[in-house]
Amino acid sequence: MSAFRPLLAAGLAAVLGFPLTEASATPTKYPLVLDNCGAQVTINKAPQRAIGLGQNSAEIMLLLGLEDKMAGTAFWPSKVLPQLAAANAKVKLLTVEFPTFEAILAENPDFVAAALPSLLGPTSKVAKREDVDKVGVPSYISPSTCLSTEKANDQYGSRDQLWSMDLLYKEIDELSQIFDVADRGQDLIADFKKREATLRAGVSKDGEKLSYVFWFSSPSPTADAYLGGKNAASGFIADLLGGKNAIMAEAEWPTLGWESIIAANPDVIVVASLDRNRWELDKPEAKIKFLNSDPAVSQLPAVRNNAIVVMDGQAMNPTIRTVYGAEQVAEQLKALGLLK
Repeated sequence: MSAFRPLLAAGLAAVLGFPLTEASATPTKYPLVLDNCGAQVTINKAPQRAIGLGQNSAEIMLLLGLEDKMAGTAFWPSKVLPQLAAANAKVKLLTVEFPTFEAILAENPDFVAAALPSLLGPTSKVAKREDVDKVGVPSYISPSTCLSTEKANDQYGSRDQLWSMDLLYKEIDELSQIFDVADRGQDLIADFKKREATLRAGVSKDGEKLSYVFWFSSPSPTADAYLGGKNAASGFIADLLGGKNAIMAEAEWPTLGWESIIAANPDVIVVASLDRNRWELDKPEAKIKFLNSDPAVSQLPAVRNNAIVVMDGQAMNPTIRTVYGAEQVAEQLKALGLLK
């Protein structure tokens, strides 16, 4: 799997072979005003004590080489990307779970970036945007997760169109502008676009589309399973690999019983690997054991054919991990002879 982390801006384009863009040559002009998830955000200067709430926000900042501008991070479903481990070690970890608002304020932040509205939104138990506004701290929420909750009965909302990497590229671009490192942002976007194109070009269009179920986790074997929704990052991965999501719910994280999953009859089951250890079924080996031992589920053709692959659970969120996850799935399916 390819790895990418921008170095210092000097000489970066030459090292990577990417052309310098107009954006890369233009410093940010402050105050910078952005429209973000229904709010207008004003950045008066490049942040020096930023907080990354959620793995995606933190990892984007680390990929942009901003560890010295970060005062802390929180909420990590998975371990940091290996190539970012050294940089991440320089940044204070508040908690791998949901932090308190008091813990965030204790770091004297001058900017907060959140990967999910559940970390900084109207229903968040951590804080609402107006809470950080009141203390004079600008905030930013990932455009990929600003979803309507009207059609879904959960805090994650629903998506009526398939997520695309364009929203991620927008996030990288805007964060790089906020920190006045637009050149690094453009180079990171170029890397992801190249990898996205490689995945699409490397999959044969011959034959029928494979259908996928993306199983994130379950509280117990008898509980409903949290799955990747039709138009979520999971659906994007299926589409990127020339297939389709067998789960048709527009909710970002639908929960379904195994009777419904059996009825969907996927060709491939993708199980998430999570490091948080909240539930036993966060572990991929526990998921695979259940799939092979449950009397009904074990009869699924995908299980009988051993068409079960493991993917980083964070890739099922619309994040920088999504392409990494697609690469993981493609590699395993090629080994199984299911993709060319």
